[in-house]
Amino acid sequence: MSRSYDVIVAGVGGMGSAACFHLAQRGLRVLGLERYDIPHALGSSHGATRIIRLAYAEHPSYVPLLVRAFELWREMGEAAEERLLYTTGSVDAGPPGSTLFEGSLASCKAHGLRHQTMTGAELNRRFAGYRLPGDHLCLLQPDGGFVLPERSVVTHVAMAQALGADIRAREPVCDWGPLPGGGVWVETPRARFEAGRLVLSPGAWIGDLAPMLGTVAVPERQVLGWFQPGHPDRFSPDAFPVANLEFVEGRYYLLPVWGVPGLKIGLYHHRGERGHPEAMSRVVDDVDEAELRRCLARYFPDANGPVMALQTCVFTNTPDEHFVIDALPGARDVLVVSACSGHGFKFVPVIGEIVADLVATGSSRFDLSMFRIDRF
Repeated sequence: MSRSYDVIVAGVGGMGSAACFHLAQRGLRVLGLERYDIPHALGSSHGATRIIRLAYAEHPSYVPLLVRAFELWREMGEAAEERLLYTTGSVDAGPPGSTLFEGSLASCKAHGLRHQTMTGAELNRRFAGYRLPGDHLCLLQPDGGFVLPERSVVTHVAMAQALGADIRAREPVCDWGPLPGGGVWVETPRARFEAGRLVLSPGAWIGDLAPMLGTVAVPERQVLGWFQPGHPDRFSPDAFPVANLEFVEGRYYLLPVWGVPGLKIGLYHHRGERGHPEAMSRVVDDVDEAELRRCLARYFPDANGPVMALQTCVFTNTPDEHFVIDALPGARDVLVVSACSGHGFKFVPVIGEIVADLVATGSSRFDLSMFRIDRF
């Protein structure tokens, strides 16, 4: 016999765990289904730390979502009696005219965000770990920092369970479909379930559950590296703002030493390797390490020390690199929350809240038009 719920959430990573909590908080009967462990390191919700920032070059429309996300990160930490958000300040920098600097500046001006602009030379004098080109333009926004992805997933799941949510790991969704009178059925290797609504939040596996998005939401292999600094004090959270930096070598992101004994660094669109997440190599090789050390050797030489850890993760990119938060065409009871294009984790709690609003009321107080499926 099928078990019935108000909402089934397929994928209990960052977005799915937050959705489970906020849905359960509304008093709904929630089932969360995760194909791997909770948490796990095969998708996009791991890595010890993840950047959060208000200055947003990707588009000024994200800033209202971020303001609410900051509030919810703090509320969640207080409720769980665990610190999940750390403030370091954030740096967005690049050569004159770079889209990263100019976009971040535009978002600050559009929303009245506190910020300072300076040259690379001035930034280097202020933060000893940096060695940026002297003529680069830098924007420093004091509210940026990092959040803890694994702890976030665990906290959201625990809070959802405390409210009665049924969360199951190692139980992937194999198939789903509409029920004749409305609602959906979902099958796993263990059981069949029914619900009024289905939330698809499987990250890189979205193409398996919503084939129409298979060519829109494209998984891409990424590599994270942690390298031991020669002067660790220059790369502590008190001394090193999180950074998004545009160089001739590519766009890199960096976070201070926390949780792993090394400066964390990644390169957006690392080696351009795309494909199904199950077919991606999870082995990190010398070429992967060299891609990260190119940046360290030139711009952060004090941190170009012994490797402490190397790890893969997966971006799931849309053509415009904006999110997908929308009802699935042809399936009125299915909501897609996926394809966050490598910059979504900072939004986890507010997207969970948005999911709950859409399920409970059919609307959100935020403008979600940029995230509609019909834009493709």
